[in-house]
Amino acid sequence: MNRIIKALAVSFLILGCGAGYAAQEDLRAEPLTLSECYDLALKQSELIAINADLIKETEAHFLQALSIMLPHVSFISTDSQEQEPEDKGTTFSTLKPTKSSSRRLNVTETLFSGFKAFAAMKGSGYEKEQRTKEKERAEQLLMVDVANAFYLLMEEREDIKALLNIKKALINRIIELRKREDLGRSRPSEVVNAKTQLYSVDATIDVVKSQEIVARQLLEFLVGRSVGRVADPYDIPSSLMPEEYYVARYIVRPDVEAARYAWQYAEKAADVVDSDFLPTVSVEGNYYTQRTAFNKGTDWDVMLTLDVPIFEGTEVLGRSKEAALKAHESSLEFARLKRKTPYDIKDAYVKLKTAMTVHDTLRKAFATAKLNYYLQRKDYERSLVNNLDVLTAIQTLEDAQRNYIHALYEAKRLYWQLLVAAGENIKEGPHDTF
Repeated sequence: MNRIIKALAVSFLILGCGAGYAAQEDLRAEPLTLSECYDLALKQSELIAINADLIKETEAHFLQALSIMLPHVSFISTDSQEQEPEDKGTTFSTLKPTKSSSRRLNVTETLFSGFKAFAAMKGSGYEKEQRTKEKERAEQLLMVDVANAFYLLMEEREDIKALLNIKKALINRIIELRKREDLGRSRPSEVVNAKTQLYSVDATIDVVKSQEIVARQLLEFLVGRSVGRVADPYDIPSSLMPEEYYVARYIVRPDVEAARYAWQYAEKAADVVDSDFLPTVSVEGNYYTQRTAFNKGTDWDVMLTLDVPIFEGTEVLGRSKEAALKAHESSLEFARLKRKTPYDIKDAYVKLKTAMTVHDTLRKAFATAKLNYYLQRKDYERSLVNNLDVLTAIQTLEDAQRNYIHALYEAKRLYWQLLVAAGENIKEGPHDTF
């Protein structure tokens, strides 16, 4: 009888620890959903902030290109003084004043620069689209990281709950065996066998708890705050669209579009360099507010300049070839990405399809294992099976439940990976496309 009381005390203590674990979670803030974690990660991510700055850089590049076409206006003030000649004879140098000054408003306008300005402005537009698509793709890839960490945390916590339930079943089993042992209906070895299995579950719980801490810290790193309870409003889709539906969307995936814009930008950059082979025409006008010396009394002047490059070494030729090769490299990268992306989508589709099938099978296995455990207990009470059969049923139930939990959250992770692989707009909600 004393052994039974001690076993009951141990049972209440263990169950109290499990309840304390759950109560500790309940005292935390409202549970975070996947979408809320993603919104927090978007604000926290340095990579997204860098991509946003790159978009602003393209706006600065556009202003630089536009400046080629706009007039340059400046106010120039000049004062000069020369040494007086030692020879005081009447020469031109003696007539020339040793001091002079001028104040003028200068306007310079480039009339023709080999279409450099047009190419640069067009290229800056392509660059902005490229950076925008790269930012969009970075946000999608961030969703994969958040979903992986989020569902990994949920998986570990569900695993802990499952193991605590198995532990409870084993403790109850030990209590029952000790009662039967006192009555002479069970052997001491049966109690020892059950305790061995209980200790193994204890060790597994410790390992999973450490994994839960690592998963929680990973999610906290992504969202930039502490994470308490989490809740998932999304479920695995009952069915998928045909594979061709997702593969057909590869051409509008943000990174593919970014590669296309990068190629177009590189071509315009080559046009900017090639414009140095063409002549440049500019006009410059000055309006003088003050002028001394010989030019005193002349209020304005205008100068038209034609600059025709004849030979400047091989500098421009080298830069032209380099820019052309970069444009060719960008076109090859665009072609490679167009060829690779459909296979990425197919790979994600096959993995999710398989995971959904495995999940459905393991769900049935888990339900069957629960039924088997219930039946084995009833048969044991009627002395139709032995204790080893019941312990085997508990072990089978443990394996089936943990395998089901892993399959469930693996399918959820692959679910979001397929969305991102297909370039879906994840902000519109995942169920819109399934």
